[in-house]
Amino acid sequence: MKIRLPIPVLLGLFTLLGLAASKAEAALLIGNSDSNNIIVFDESTGIFQGNFVTPGLGGLRAPDDLTIGPDGNVYVSSGGDSGLNLFNAAYPQDSAVLRYSLTGEFLGVAASGGGLTRPYGNAFGPDGSLYVSSFRTNEILRYDSISGAFLGVFASDNNGGLGSLNGLNGPNGLLFGPDGSLYVTTEGTANDAKGDLAFAYASQVLRYSPEQVSGLAPTTTPSVFADQPALLSETPGFISLLGLALSPTEDSLYVSDFAAGVRQYDLEGNLLSVLSTNYTGTIPSSNFIGSLTFGSGANSDDLYVIGFDYTNANLGSVLAYAGAQGSADTFSGDLFTSGGLIRPIGVVATTAAVPEPSTVAGLLLGLGGLGLARLRQRRSQVKL
Repeated sequence: MKIRLPIPVLLGLFTLLGLAASKAEAALLIGNSDSNNIIVFDESTGIFQGNFVTPGLGGLRAPDDLTIGPDGNVYVSSGGDSGLNLFNAAYPQDSAVLRYSLTGEFLGVAASGGGLTRPYGNAFGPDGSLYVSSFRTNEILRYDSISGAFLGVFASDNNGGLGSLNGLNGPNGLLFGPDGSLYVTTEGTANDAKGDLAFAYASQVLRYSPEQVSGLAPTTTPSVFADQPALLSETPGFISLLGLALSPTEDSLYVSDFAAGVRQYDLEGNLLSVLSTNYTGTIPSSNFIGSLTFGSGANSDDLYVIGFDYTNANLGSVLAYAGAQGSADTFSGDLFTSGGLIRPIGVVATTAAVPEPSTVAGLLLGLGGLGLARLRQRRSQVKL
């Protein structure tokens, strides 16, 4: 059987070699939790450019949240295991936040120790220190952003990791708001007395006030910014809030749900809109959702969400919503799927990422991005 490719596809193939070796002026860095690497997606061309870091570089394992630090480097939560019994002698001891340059060079461990156990969200605070969610100990820990020294526990569930009502139960994404507040998603998990992970509490978005962040008030009682929302029609029976993104206008928060959907809240905690993420079109959805980010450069008003199909070997995709607009009932964004995405979770946008030299096999990942024309067309329609 002969396969005939349209002229734009042929032109794209001829230019892949040059694109993969070039700097991505508007890129997403995406962490693969099952293949222990980070790859580059070029927002401008819609092409996957191959590895940003090779699998396992610097001890990278099961990467989760990615953040661009104030120094311009990439900070990646790595290691541990979210499901093992804490008392198991085989429980991994490699929990850390790793630092990489924008050329993919490993620059060392940025944060570790202090009881850090399966880091998820990481964010830089107004004081310049690095805040990290310690998922299995129900804590948010602080580290010196330069030396990596442990600075102490910022907040906890006040119950030794066993959980508490409206508390820091399974902390995940972290985000500092424009007023200095710290927002954190919780999955509603806690450890039981035997050291197993239990889903005993509501999945919520909590808020620590600017006074709590600055140390002027105790962090023992955060406010509930958004309580566990209602199930969506596409949701497979549970809710697990995960990623956080601040809108470009800095007046609302977008929250991804691992089970399904993206919810938008104003800064008072009122639900404004919902985006369907059911790109597999099944009920319930057969895809899970990782983190989310707004784009960079000319794509800064577009929302990008990471997902994977758990019925198809955890094959991953980038979901793109032009102008952060879309339907609440059916997936209405643009889809970029790649064999190089294996259970992706973390994502961050940057304007200056350089992938490592790619092989011919790696270049074929670029075929996943040939739907960019649809995104550009939809973006122009939104802006009219």
